Amino acid sequence: MAAPIRVCFVCLGNICRSPTAEGVFLHLARARGLEGRFRVDSAGTSAHHAGEPADPRSAAAARARGVQLPSRSRPFTDADFARFDVILAMDHANLRALRRMRGAATFTGTLALLRDFDPASPPGAEVPDPYYGGPRGFDDVLDLCEAACAGLLQRLLPADPSAAG
Repeated sequence: MAAPIRVCFVCLGNICRSPTAEGVFLHLARARGLEGRFRVDSAGTSAHHAGEPADPRSAAAARARGVQLPSRSRPFTDADFARFDVILAMDHANLRALRRMRGAATFTGTLALLRDFDPASPPGAEVPDPYYGGPRGFDDVLDLCEAACAGLLQRLLPADPSAAG
């Protein structure tokens, strides 16, 4: 079996968007019997919420769809560039922050926006931060993450999933 593909989702505080993307991607991979093909994590470009679980509103919206958000917030570090093959930011500000980090200069994997993997999204589309909005924003983020993560999964493993072992 091939080495697992290592994926990290990144937003600012790592309590809303990136843990949602992480949970959705794991949920979709698990549903296809492909969970073992990936090592998935999430992180934030800020350490403000380090150690905290996902925002309760994100967790509740995800739980309503059968998706678990088990991670705890942590800051993205230069060492993460060596730990991951695919690093996906939720928006342009976080993508810029990642590109400014020292480790980005030697990173040979994929560093992009998550929604770049949703064929229905316009180029450069972002996952908006639902933190200061109402409850509908968390459902919108789930919708966007589901579409983009399905596209990402298809791009990473386009072959017959039965061949995954």
